[in-house]
Amino acid sequence: MKPQVSVVLPARNESAPIRDVVMRIRALLPEAEIIVVDDGSNDGTGEAAAKAGARVVRHPYSRGNGAAIKGGARAATGEVIVFMDADGQHDPADIPALLTRLDEGYDMVVGARQAGSQASLGRGIANRFYNRLASYMTGHKIEDLTSGFRAVRAEKFREFLYLLPNGFSYPTTSTMAFFRAGYSVAYEPIHAARRIGKSHIRPLQDGIRFLLIIFKIGTLYSPLKLFAPVAAGMFLLGSLWYLHTFVNYGRFTNMSALLFTGSVVVFMMGLISEQITALMYKDAGTKDAREK
Repeated sequence: MKPQVSVVLPARNESAPIRDVVMRIRALLPEAEIIVVDDGSNDGTGEAAAKAGARVVRHPYSRGNGAAIKGGARAATGEVIVFMDADGQHDPADIPALLTRLDEGYDMVVGARQAGSQASLGRGIANRFYNRLASYMTGHKIEDLTSGFRAVRAEKFREFLYLLPNGFSYPTTSTMAFFRAGYSVAYEPIHAARRIGKSHIRPLQDGIRFLLIIFKIGTLYSPLKLFAPVAAGMFLLGSLWYLHTFVNYGRFTNMSALLFTGSVVVFMMGLISEQITALMYKDAGTKDAREK
């Protein structure tokens, strides 16, 4: 028997596209449980989703995209959960392809947006940068770190709910958490359409937030891969400055001492972070070993 599938759609003020999205999913997967998490909408999104046949989980006020994802994951009863946007960007016709890859033995399958699917040139460049950074951190090629269209094994996804932020970076966190726990992740090519309605992304605030994601990627997966190069760079700068001052002035300066001390402190912070990260994923790794 195929596992029961739950489709979770976080939605905030998506009354225009939500009915069509729900009906297309229902036509494609008549046995699937469809859950729309109405994240404090004031335009009748929840009512439109309910009329289309979805089960609606309502938040009295907007808690954020990540909070909606967590609420949907807790409410889902299926063994497999498909997460997708409610704004019309993700095509329900791609769901079977994700489920097929999941049946091959993967724990998470991410819909990787192809060229031309990014909302803007700037976001496309930023996403490519995140993908390369995350690929360096994990040692695996990551084709789309920030895609919200994915199919996961529900039990394993719920192991990391406490890690997920309430904001927009749940895809990054969940992907890195699965890699760190030793779970298998695959990518399925998709093409995302332009959203219907206004985006909830704020360029300035979210630009800063995405910058912080870079550091979060490092601390979530392998902190030493982030801290060690910084420490080495500071040590190299300290050595070069000491060489300069010794050759020209015959002395050791405070700047060299500061750089050497800073490099040691940063490296030790990396070691401590590495131990904390290992403890965070201890239960997931033990459980995975028992299953095998």
